[in-house]
Amino acid sequence: MAGKKGQMYYQSFVEMADYSHKAALFLQNVVRNYDPDKLVDLKTEMHAIEQAGDIAKHHMTKNLAKEFITPIEREDIMELASYIDTVTDKIEDVLLRLYMFNIKSIREDAIALADVIVTCTASMKQALEEIHNFKKSKTIHQLVVEVNRLEEEGDRLYTEAVRRVFTDTSISAVEAIAWEHIYHYMEDVCDACEDVADTVEGVIMKNS
Repeated sequence: MAGKKGQMYYQSFVEMADYSHKAALFLQNVVRNYDPDKLVDLKTEMHAIEQAGDIAKHHMTKNLAKEFITPIEREDIMELASYIDTVTDKIEDVLLRLYMFNIKSIREDAIALADVIVTCTASMKQALEEIHNFKKSKTIHQLVVEVNRLEEEGDRLYTEAVRRVFTDTSISAVEAIAWEHIYHYMEDVCDACEDVADTVEGVIMKNS
């Protein structure tokens, strides 16, 4: 597969995925201990996590431009890095919508979706920890399948959450639309994790 230089790319994937998981944990904490008065500071903290992930991606890209031989195809390295970066971006997008829509209290469905996002990013990170040695790994395939399962769970929660919003007569139409957007962004995070898992699976198929 790869020598010491090649291992750098795999380590970068894990580092970026770790920022995704940190962002997920941060979002989970925000919704479980929701305080709208702290959103200004919270979105700044979340952005710092997202920026750290960007820096890790840029560092990897800079090294990639200098390398003649890479452990897997350059296009796969860039695609995988881009998808991992998207996961972190979309988690930040959720927090930004809570701020932009001036959400005053959290609905239970948002907590459930945040919990799935945490589990999904954890499984995604574990799969990336195994990709450097995928030919011998006994868990990478199961982790890819688990991310796909969690994405389906996210879809299910999203569908039911949106239905509950639009059948809730205690909230205004404006609130309902705001929550539909927030739930959409949360479900997008699960989709982004699945894109990472599918790309990992593609890399395995190409190099097996």
